[in-house]
Amino acid sequence: MSPAQLPTQRAAVLYGPKDLRIEDRPVWPPQYNQAQVAVRTTGLCGSDLHYYLEARNGDFAIQAPLVLGHESAGVIVSVGPGVKHLVPGQRVAIEAGVMCQHCNYCDSGRYNLCKELRFASSAKTFPHLDGTLQNRMNHPAHVLHPLPDSCSFEEAALAEPLSVLMHAGRRAGLSSGQRVLVFGVGTIGILACALAKSYGAAQVMAIDINQQRLDFAKANDFASQTYCLSVDKKQKTPEEQLCIARETAARVMTTFQVPDGFDVVFECTGAEPCIQMSIHVSMILSLIGIRRLPGDVTKAAVTGGKVMLVGMGTRNVMLPLSAAALREVDIQGSFRYANTYADALSLIASGKLENINKLVTHRMDLEDTERAFQLLARGKDEDGNMVIKVMINS
Repeated sequence: MSPAQLPTQRAAVLYGPKDLRIEDRPVWPPQYNQAQVAVRTTGLCGSDLHYYLEARNGDFAIQAPLVLGHESAGVIVSVGPGVKHLVPGQRVAIEAGVMCQHCNYCDSGRYNLCKELRFASSAKTFPHLDGTLQNRMNHPAHVLHPLPDSCSFEEAALAEPLSVLMHAGRRAGLSSGQRVLVFGVGTIGILACALAKSYGAAQVMAIDINQQRLDFAKANDFASQTYCLSVDKKQKTPEEQLCIARETAARVMTTFQVPDGFDVVFECTGAEPCIQMSIHVSMILSLIGIRRLPGDVTKAAVTGGKVMLVGMGTRNVMLPLSAAALREVDIQGSFRYANTYADALSLIASGKLENINKLVTHRMDLEDTERAFQLLARGKDEDGNMVIKVMINS
């Protein structure tokens, strides 16, 4: 069938830095094992913003026009041959990653590490796989997840960033009774707080450089205590920075009155000073007034905490590894997610993630996507209101 004979849809297509165009594209019928989804809602993500501003996200630069967006939900409008478990009219969340299903990583349940994985809206692979900022998209049926009746489209879109934290939480062994600290209270950090609370954490505390965001986190009961870091742009040597991180961690633990440190730290900023601090707050520090005999490091240590590296920012970081090793602090990476969507949607539908709807601060139509990115980049709207999560309605 010729594209001229096909119906058309609208899509937000990125051609270069800050070059986003709303254009008509043909709607092809779904292929074998695909379903066609009428996209209802897409949440804008920090990686989407990087692509919009720079036409790249880290090492991944766009090589052809790319449709952004990967936090989405919609309605099945048609199914291709081979699809048995989905029907037109069914509401679904769209898992953006498409794995090969044949490699050792996929077979072992760690498909987020699949070398052949293609992720909608990412420029990592070429040809790129278009994202969800379009009216309709064809997507493999096995990564379309039916929504619980009580789950809205906006809540289902939040299942994607929540999945990032559920995966990190599983790797950290997150459980009830733990003391949890979160660095960074954007969407990911707030969801880390909410997830820890839903697991029954004894304490959930948060750190950021933005007092307004910290106030939001505390006012909506995501964190019981918060700490605002001061920003010092003065150039420092690596040794000076490590020393400052240690001293700042000591002040934080004194303020929070948690001399034993934290069981789990979610580092959601990717900023080097915060990564350095996260190691120190995962253990007792002699700097906060705990007496230690010369040469006796064991008396100053507790059972090792875990640092989950969730944020992506500084590429090369100097770490206080000797301090981490002596106190058995586990430093773990966490990349995207695997086998989390069903649990994420179930947790959202349960109502245990209180106030997460308040993360959605702004809503816009697809035609206003560029203005939405500009709003997200500023961090505040025309009235001075804070911007956290912007939802695009298709």
